[in-house]
Amino acid sequence: MTFSMEQMIWQACANSCGFHLSGTVTDPATPSSPELVCSVSVSFDRCKITAVTCTCGNKDIFYCAHVVALSLYRVRKPEQVKLHLPISETLFQMSRDQLQKFVQYLISVHHTEVLPTAQKLADEILSQNSEINQVHGAPDPTAGASVDDENCWHLDEEQVQEQVKLFLSQGGYHGSGKQLNLLFSKVREMLKMRDSNGARMLTLITEQFMADPRLALWRQQGTTMTDKYRQLWDELGALWMCIVLNPHCKAEQKSSWLRQLRRWNSVDVCPWEDGNHGNELPNLTHSLPQGAHGNQEMRPHRTVFTRAIEACDLHWQDRHLQHIIASDLYANYCYHDNQEGSLFDARGWPLWHEHVPTACARVDALRSHGYPREALRLAIAVVNTLRRQQQRQLEHFRRHKKELLHKGHTSITNMEGWVGHPLDPIGTLFSTLTESGRAGEEGSNICLDLSATREDQNVKRLPPSCLFADCSSVVTRADLQRMPVQRLLGDGESYVALAVETALMGLGQQRVMPDGLYAQEKVCRNEEQLLAKLQEVELDDSLVKIFRKEAVFLLEAGPYSGLGEIVHRESVPMHTFARYLFTSLLPHDAELAYKIALRAMRLPVLESTASSGDLSRPHHIVSVVPNRYPRWFTLSHIESQQCELASTMLTAAKGDSRRLETVLESIQKNIHSSSHIFKLAQDAFKIATLMDSLPDITLLKVALELGLQVMRITLSTLNWRRREMVRWLVTCATEVGVYALDSIMQSWFTLFTPTEATSIVATTVMSNSTIVRLHLDCHQQENLASSARTLALQCAMKDPQNCALSALTLCEKDHIAFETAYQIVLDAAATGMSYTQLFTIARYMEHRGYPMRAYKLATLAMAHLNLSYNQDTHPAINDVLWACALSHSLGKNELAAVIPLVVKSVKCATVLSDILRRCTLTTPGMVSALHSRRNSGKLMSLDKAPLRQLLDATIGAYINTTHSRLTHISPRHYSEFIEFLGKARETFMMAHDGHIQFTQFIDNLKQIYKGKKKLMMLVRERFG
Repeated sequence: MTFSMEQMIWQACANSCGFHLSGTVTDPATPSSPELVCSVSVSFDRCKITAVTCTCGNKDIFYCAHVVALSLYRVRKPEQVKLHLPISETLFQMSRDQLQKFVQYLISVHHTEVLPTAQKLADEILSQNSEINQVHGAPDPTAGASVDDENCWHLDEEQVQEQVKLFLSQGGYHGSGKQLNLLFSKVREMLKMRDSNGARMLTLITEQFMADPRLALWRQQGTTMTDKYRQLWDELGALWMCIVLNPHCKAEQKSSWLRQLRRWNSVDVCPWEDGNHGNELPNLTHSLPQGAHGNQEMRPHRTVFTRAIEACDLHWQDRHLQHIIASDLYANYCYHDNQEGSLFDARGWPLWHEHVPTACARVDALRSHGYPREALRLAIAVVNTLRRQQQRQLEHFRRHKKELLHKGHTSITNMEGWVGHPLDPIGTLFSTLTESGRAGEEGSNICLDLSATREDQNVKRLPPSCLFADCSSVVTRADLQRMPVQRLLGDGESYVALAVETALMGLGQQRVMPDGLYAQEKVCRNEEQLLAKLQEVELDDSLVKIFRKEAVFLLEAGPYSGLGEIVHRESVPMHTFARYLFTSLLPHDAELAYKIALRAMRLPVLESTASSGDLSRPHHIVSVVPNRYPRWFTLSHIESQQCELASTMLTAAKGDSRRLETVLESIQKNIHSSSHIFKLAQDAFKIATLMDSLPDITLLKVALELGLQVMRITLSTLNWRRREMVRWLVTCATEVGVYALDSIMQSWFTLFTPTEATSIVATTVMSNSTIVRLHLDCHQQENLASSARTLALQCAMKDPQNCALSALTLCEKDHIAFETAYQIVLDAAATGMSYTQLFTIARYMEHRGYPMRAYKLATLAMAHLNLSYNQDTHPAINDVLWACALSHSLGKNELAAVIPLVVKSVKCATVLSDILRRCTLTTPGMVSALHSRRNSGKLMSLDKAPLRQLLDATIGAYINTTHSRLTHISPRHYSEFIEFLGKARETFMMAHDGHIQFTQFIDNLKQIYKGKKKLMMLVRERFG
């Protein structure tokens, strides 16, 4: 309590009249606000505050501080609160004159407030036929309610509705989801205190949820609600389950709730249970021993309220159930557990056979309504039933094991799994048991009487002596007196151990993957929540025994276990659960830990040969959808969990070659994602090469094997990380040793593309850093280089376009290999290689000192080239200029051979004129001084071959380009065109009769394009 609250209590002044408490509370002054005096009125009835008013004006779901202060003042200082009889009793003692004086004084003091009302009441009383005179007596707000009237705590319904509406309108922002969860917690708190306002408040919340306009919008748009909002609806449905399963609920109350639930359920926008679409699961009340199935009509969709509606058919009148809940000592030690529906197990302890989620909903209802001890008793009976069921399942599978294994496929034994279930049965049992463990086995002080909760049941309350009268073999009262008070647990058991065992049973259950994104995400989320709770439990020897027992069962239980020898294709994978089991068991039983983890590695939904189910056994529920792989929305998460499990095993198996080999085989068999295999390879590499220890060569080999598998998988498919994968593999092979590098080069065609093999693999292998890293001698270097050259030549043969240059580079130091690579280029030049690739190799040849080979390749490249008249910025222009300069430097014959190729391939006038000018120079500027010496002092004549042919072609190109440009020219390009003609004139002037030719050319233009008057005027101004 804050200091301000204490001050308010001390500064309160109270007066009590009957069942009405009124007074003033002084709110102390603060630096930002003055002192505030509030008038407070509180009505109460049978230990409950039924109405409050306060002049502070604060609006909230909860009582304001002033109401709390006045109430605490009355509790803490009863002697300072003057008590008065109800006002009706005081008035009864007055004479007529006193009554008249009382009324007149009251009107005089508060004449502005009460005078209109007083006059109205006086008129009605004086009228013989008025309604007020038809009723005997008068109301007294201070006298309290009638004994038959229902009394409940004050709840400001309007404020509840406004607050919920406000939180919903914020759409998940400003912590509105947290505020709504706090409201749900408040409802649970009310239920625990048996406050009838709990159901009222939940009704108000539900009405606002159903009125949320986003529901209709999402339905129209076909979009799903947000995950957090969806979880709020789940909690809403779970709370209604608790409400309708109230053990003390009256029949008329339940009927009223049922009508409400059906009304909400019939609304079109009511959210569906699986978050996406309906499914046809069995009715909630199936398999009940009491046979109350209710309405069996299948609905098209199961909404969040469907289970609560079905739960309205449940009751608490089963005698066996009553005995379980009523006593810690209910048992039958003479009972023979040999029937399917036995009421007791082999120890004589009670069992409760019911649809497991329904039974757990009962447990949750008992806890929620303030009966923790009764909830614990029923929870233990349910767990004992699950234990017995587990043992029966194991025995059944062992009898039919050979038959099932021979068929090679199995079926799902539970279509509705316990983990991820809307009612969270395993989470309920776990919480009930662990809370009891933390509470030190403290029992509830309140006994639950279930004998009169249904008026339509002719069941009388049983006296304690009759609780055990059903069977003569049940323990007697004398036996009970000799037994210990706490007998819910067996020898050596604890609530925490029982909770852990229950969680392991639920998590290991083989169950079908549900439909819909939300339902599948809920399975993952619920599993992670349970594992998080388990991880908070510190393992001791007794818990390790439970882990061992459950692990063995999971391995041997066949179709009843998600870790059985054969699982259904549609079953939920066990990777996350198995990783927890593995890490928990590893320090205590490594062999069992690895068996569990290796068994869990499989992912049948990705196996194309997986069977869709066993239809031959009628007691098995079989998947109704033979192939749901495209609808496994959480598959990426599942595969990542599979990868995490494998990584955990690799880390643990470091230094153990046998284990590593087994884990490697499992990864190669079960993981189908190249990115996850690559991640595992990287993880293994990191673990093997930790800085604080020597490299683990076995683990390095595992990393290499995984990397090789990635290479094979991604060789023929697109993967944006492919280059990273190839570089990493070479790094890994380098760490393994020279033989690994040689091996990947020998089998390169199964791992790499030719480009990858030459540009990344062979180049990295022959780098100085690799040689230094491996500490190779000369002989080893030569052997490695020989393998790299062989690889390069093979790649060049297979893909000369992309690998020829790399092959030449890698073969530089070996004459024979270099000549072979050059010949491969020549052979491929005529057909398979582009001019760009040939020019690149030609430049390389010139750079390496082979000008004649460069010239040869340049001529081959020219044969593939075609430059049109308007391609004056083509990237190949520099290559053409370089080729002509190289030819010029080699001599007249070479230039004479190239110019016809240039004339044939290049139609761009500006490019041809540039080549023409360069060829008239004595020493070309783009070649080395080594070759320029051959042409020293020689001037090429434009009137003779080979330049005459080039000059004519250039002039012709200018003429053709001019006509082409004039066809579609616009005024804004006129100045640019005049400049172009200026360049053309310079080329014309290089011929001996160039002046005449250009004049004729201009005259011809004036005649042909005389319609373009402005342009022709500009031509005359410039060229005459």
